Amino acid sequence: MKKSNNKFAAGFLLGVLSMTVVLMCVFIGMFIAQRENRNSTITGKTEAKLEKLKSMIDYYYLDKVNVDDLESGVYKGLLSGLNDPYSVYYTPEECEQMMEETSGNYVGIGVLIGQDSTTGTVKIIRCFDESPAKKAGMLEGDILCEIDGKDVTGEDANEIVSLIKNAANQKIKITVYRSEINEYKELEVEKRNITVPTVEYKMLDKEKGIGYVQIVQFDEVTFNQYREAIESLKEQGMKSVIFDIRDNPGGLYDVVCKILDQILPTGTMVYTEDKHGKREEQISDANFLDMPIVVIQNGNSASASEIFAGAIQDFSAGEIIGTQSFGKGIVQQIFTLRDGSAIKLTIQKYFTPKGVNIHGKGITPDVEIRDDYETEADEPLEKAVRILNGESDSEETTAEQTTENNKNSQVGEETSTDKNSKSSEQTTSSKNSKSSKKEVKKKKKGKKSKKTKKR
Repeated sequence: MKKSNNKFAAGFLLGVLSMTVVLMCVFIGMFIAQRENRNSTITGKTEAKLEKLKSMIDYYYLDKVNVDDLESGVYKGLLSGLNDPYSVYYTPEECEQMMEETSGNYVGIGVLIGQDSTTGTVKIIRCFDESPAKKAGMLEGDILCEIDGKDVTGEDANEIVSLIKNAANQKIKITVYRSEINEYKELEVEKRNITVPTVEYKMLDKEKGIGYVQIVQFDEVTFNQYREAIESLKEQGMKSVIFDIRDNPGGLYDVVCKILDQILPTGTMVYTEDKHGKREEQISDANFLDMPIVVIQNGNSASASEIFAGAIQDFSAGEIIGTQSFGKGIVQQIFTLRDGSAIKLTIQKYFTPKGVNIHGKGITPDVEIRDDYETEADEPLEKAVRILNGESDSEETTAEQTTENNKNSQVGEETSTDKNSKSSEQTTSSKNSKSSKKEVKKKKKGKKSKKTKKR
């Protein structure tokens, strides 16, 4: 009788266990089915349509198909379907180039090139200080014509960058057209490791202690360059400072936060929120830049440069002048894939210390002033100097008065001959410090070139 009962108990337990397994399988199957059903737009209908399109291309398309290019096009198209210009797919080659550009270090000749969207011509926008290109005699405004004997007229800027980067020899023969003298110049330029100068600085007025720091972009090298600039200017007697972030397109979020931490007292410098409402704050410590500050911005000041201006404005740490900034109040993150490709996705909104998201709106300056490209004066820079000097603008000066006043001011005497600088044409050191404002304005007008690439 005991044996019979034991058999019954064992059978009962086995039945329960079997039923449990069956039920688990059913629930798992239902979960998978529901999940697949939710994603049917991607996994079912879309895959079928892609397969149909592929078969039509295979059968009808006239030319040979590059499968890698076709696949990259699919991935790029998927990201473009988000209708977010900041969410992008990068091929392995594009990913490598993008990482190189944000690092601020690369192998090249030390120039910034720009491509005119109308004519397709590619010209030198900037030659970095002490760069191989500058030492070889290349000038800003030179139009690139040939690289190692290959005609590059009208070629895409990315293709020209690739030719320079992948040249077999360390020395490259580059032919440029110099329109000022209507001549072609053949230059031999040596490739080497380049560190991009993203921070330029000098003393504008040594007697009154006015320093000037221009931040071109927030790359990996920018923080150390910023600290070097501030330390040097303090040694020269800086008592107040002008930060120029005009035409700064942004850069790395963590870098701008590290720089702001050096400038602002204790408090929240910026915070972000993701789609789930998760909030992350960046807090500054008690160390700060204890002096009057003016920040100059314009409509091309975007992203990280707006975090910079917004934090200083909300802390009341300085005065923001210029025009409305670009209005990019979102943060992207790079996700690298196993094959070396990557996607950049918008993952967060950022907010200024007072809780303002400026996406699509921008930072409103405390004092609005435009740079008149028809004059030789740099009106926003001169306004910044007047603010730091405590001078009032009860009456607006005319362009002629501003130019005349400039002739008698140390600011005018301290402008740079160096063609390597951007907005207000200041050098990375206090040496070599004289040039005409006419040259400055030529550079400002030259900013209409669209694509820019460092090489």
